[in-house]
Amino acid sequence: MARGSTRPTSRDVAQAAGVSQAAVSLVLGDKWRGRVSEPTAQRVREAAHQLGYRPNLAARNLRLGRTRTVLLVVPALTTEFFAEVYTGAARVAAEHGFGVVLYPSPEGIGPARDPFASAQAALDGVIASSMAADALTAIRGDQLPLVMLDSDPEGSLGAATVNLDIADGIRQVAEHLLSLGHRRFLHLAADVPSWTFEVRARELATRLADAPGTELRTAHAPISIEGAQTAAEAALAAFGVARPTALVCDDDKLAAGAYKAARRAGLRIPDDLSITGLDDLGLATAIDPELTTVRLDAELFGERGMRALLAVLEGRAPEEGDIPVNLVVRGSTAPPR
Repeated sequence: MARGSTRPTSRDVAQAAGVSQAAVSLVLGDKWRGRVSEPTAQRVREAAHQLGYRPNLAARNLRLGRTRTVLLVVPALTTEFFAEVYTGAARVAAEHGFGVVLYPSPEGIGPARDPFASAQAALDGVIASSMAADALTAIRGDQLPLVMLDSDPEGSLGAATVNLDIADGIRQVAEHLLSLGHRRFLHLAADVPSWTFEVRARELATRLADAPGTELRTAHAPISIEGAQTAAEAALAAFGVARPTALVCDDDKLAAGAYKAARRAGLRIPDDLSITGLDDLGLATAIDPELTTVRLDAELFGERGMRALLAVLEGRAPEEGDIPVNLVVRGSTAPPR
C-alpha cells in the first residue's frame, strides 16, 4: 500500500490473501483452529503484516461487549516474584489481544479499594494470588471470571486454580537436610494467613515426623528481612545449647533475615547452622554464602494463570497439574558438626 494512503482494511487483507473477510476475522481473532487451514491462516497473517493492517480493537470490543482487559491482583510488590508473574501473564495475554492491568493490594494483604469505578464494567476477568484474595470483594472481582494462583483447589473462589508444587518443594528441602544428617530443625514461617504457607508448614512437619529422632520448632515472622531477623534472634536464643542445626525459611527474604540473626549470635553458615529458602529470588545469590533454595518459575506461573483464564472465558477446561519446582543446592547447607 502506498505511503499516505488510507488505513488498510480487513477487505484489503482478504483480497491480498485470496480469502473471505470472515476468514480474516477468524485468523486475526485467533479463532481459526478447526475452521481455517494452517497454510491459509499463515497466508492471512503474512498479508496483514505486509499491508500493516491492525484490527480496530475498540470497535470489535464494543460489538462484543468486551474490553480485552484482565486484572492481575497480587500482594504488594515487595519482591520480583510477582513482577515476573505479571511478565508471564502479559506475554500470553498479548498473544491473544488482551492487556493486563497489575494491581498490588496497597497493604500487601487484606481489603483494597476499587481501582475502577466498576470492575465488572471494565474487565473481562481476574487473576488473583491467594495472598491478595481479600481484595477481590472490594473490587467485585469474585463476580467476574476468576483464576486463583497459589490457592486451595478444594476451596478456591475461582473457576480455576493454578499452583506451583510447593509441597514437593518442601519435601525436597526436608530430604536434602535429612540426608546431610540434620535432626534439629527450626521453621521460620511467614506470619501470613494463606493457604500456600499452611502447605509449607504441614508438609515440613509431615516429612520430618517420618524421620526418627527429629525435632521441629516453629517461629513466625512478617515477610521482611528486619522482621525475620528479630524473630530468628529470639528463637535461636530460646534454644540455648540445644539449638537447631537447620533453619527452614518460608521464602528467601526470611532467609536473609535469618542470616543476619545467625551472625549476630556468632554462628557460621553453614558450619554451625544450615539455612534454606524458597523462591530463588535474585537475593539468593547476593548473600554469602549463596542460599540453598527452591526455584519457582514465576513467569511460567503467570503464563499458566493467563492460559487458564483464557480457557475459562472460552468455556474450555484449563490445563491440569501443578507446576514442578526444584531445589537448588548452594553454599548455605552442609552436614551438622
